[in-house]
Amino acid sequence: MKDFDAIVIGAGHAGCEAALALARTGNKTLLLSLNLDSVAFLACNPSIGGTAKGQLVCEIDALGGEMGINTDKTLIQLRMLNQGKGPAVQSLRAQADKIEYHNQMKKTLENTENLFLRQGEAVEIIENNDGTKTVKLAVGKDVNAKVIVFATGVYLKSRIIIGDYTKEVGPNGFSNAEKLSDSLKNLGIKLLRFKTGTPARVNGRSVDFSKLEVQCGEDNIQNFSFMTKSKPNNKAVCYLTYTNQNTHDIIKENLDKAPVFSGLIKGVGPRYCPSIETKIVRFADKERHQLFLEPESLSTNEIYIQGFSTSMPVDVQEKMIHSVKGLENAEIMRDSYAIEYDCIEPTQLLPTLELKNHKGLFFAGQINGTSGYEEAAAQGIIAGINASLYLQNKEQLVLKRSDGYIGVLIDDIVTKGTNEPYRMMTSRAEYRLFLRSDNADLRLTEIGRKVGLVSDERWKIYNDKKEKLSEIFNLLNTKYKLSEIKDFYIENGENPPKESVTVKDMLKRSNIDAFKINNRFKIFENFDYEIINEMNIMVKYEGYLKQQEEEIEKFKKNEKIIIPENFDYRKYHGLRIEAVEKLEQIKPLNIGQASRVSGVSPADIAVLSVLVKKFSKENIDNK
Repeated sequence: MKDFDAIVIGAGHAGCEAALALARTGNKTLLLSLNLDSVAFLACNPSIGGTAKGQLVCEIDALGGEMGINTDKTLIQLRMLNQGKGPAVQSLRAQADKIEYHNQMKKTLENTENLFLRQGEAVEIIENNDGTKTVKLAVGKDVNAKVIVFATGVYLKSRIIIGDYTKEVGPNGFSNAEKLSDSLKNLGIKLLRFKTGTPARVNGRSVDFSKLEVQCGEDNIQNFSFMTKSKPNNKAVCYLTYTNQNTHDIIKENLDKAPVFSGLIKGVGPRYCPSIETKIVRFADKERHQLFLEPESLSTNEIYIQGFSTSMPVDVQEKMIHSVKGLENAEIMRDSYAIEYDCIEPTQLLPTLELKNHKGLFFAGQINGTSGYEEAAAQGIIAGINASLYLQNKEQLVLKRSDGYIGVLIDDIVTKGTNEPYRMMTSRAEYRLFLRSDNADLRLTEIGRKVGLVSDERWKIYNDKKEKLSEIFNLLNTKYKLSEIKDFYIENGENPPKESVTVKDMLKRSNIDAFKINNRFKIFENFDYEIINEMNIMVKYEGYLKQQEEEIEKFKKNEKIIIPENFDYRKYHGLRIEAVEKLEQIKPLNIGQASRVSGVSPADIAVLSVLVKKFSKENIDNK
């Protein structure tokens, strides 16, 4: 088999979503993996979601992706982070069964029509005169396609570092890709060198869990996928412990052996997920740091020590681990390591994730300088959708910052670039109260349907939810007499009203929510958690949401002013030289994106808006 519509290089979380999006929209797709055992592999922590990342997974699901479905199938614990804070920062986080996550995703890929999964290493990309591309494999085989999605993760010229030991391999000892970086350079693509890492794994039988704080899952919360209707099935617990002064002293005494400080590591590491030695140096005033012990799978005793990433020599790693309460006798099963890898400078991409100077080449995931499974999968589904639309000669999809966290993520990396592994956070999303996990389907399912990824089953579930929301909102006008609600108000620490009130009036009180009202008056007993929760948030934050929607409308005005592809920034006077250089490099699609380009001032944007309107008028007059 030589010819395909699309080839996806890399079968990590970005590659899986891209390949599924392409195949499910009718394209004959080849998904290449260096090793089929690494398909959808959870190379670092055995979890999906987390702060802001949980929102990404729900958005992937709403568009018709697979990550949320696969997580719900294989989770062993589910929690909602930041429950004590507002809904703008609450995020789902699951412990997934690492082994089953891989098994179930591989099974899905193998059974998807139009999708061909193959083990093989891509070593060279050739752009043919007819617009097609040829991928040369290390084994001597050539395969052709009209589009390519690069989703190579951290495998490009990767090497692991443990103390002064280095090895040219990928995560977990999987083979790396040594030659593809050179092929990308030959295409004129600028590469960066980044670094990440992963903690040690210890044998659960050697851990004294009685000394640790238990972290349980939650049953009555939403799932990642809007297709999943059963409650989360929590099968395991996590544990919390802390570093101490002894741990910190061991690290400080051995800093000369730390590759991150000795110069052995050349790649730039993640600011928001640093190694433990970096934490000790950067936050010298902190007496302790949290460590979470997380089960990797129900079928293994391996325990992941979250927060304890290091590249220290193995003898130092052992002393560090044994200094922690509960881990005094822990048996290390896998050593912690740092990993360096090549990635591309992401401002070379359009917001569609297509390379600006090479038609039909799309990039997604950690090759774009991001970190995290969720960020990778989010880019994967967008790259897959746009590669499919490219094949159909249709307008490609650009998600705006007001559409979702996916829009924020992509806009950030292609407009501003990144000089370190980019991580999604709620603080990056200016409309985060509007971009919640619970309403991801209401925001994005119609978009997923339009591009052909949302199935009839998902479409029905979406419309059923809208109907249910309409029904539950009608109940908000139900009135209760003072005699019926007086005790209820007092029990919840609220001063009783002086007359009868509606359910909506009750919901406006700080200490009363829809679940408490339902427990007392059974008014919402015909609705499930998802509908009650969504309505509760929409009513309680009605004023704030209205304000944010007004801000979004203002934001959209600048996004609608399109900058023509052939607009010549140097032709017109009024723009500063720095602004011209930055705008020519980024090639923003609209005034909104231009306003977010580093080095472009508000004064530049005011001038540019006038020039673009003038350019458009001149073009109309010349027709």
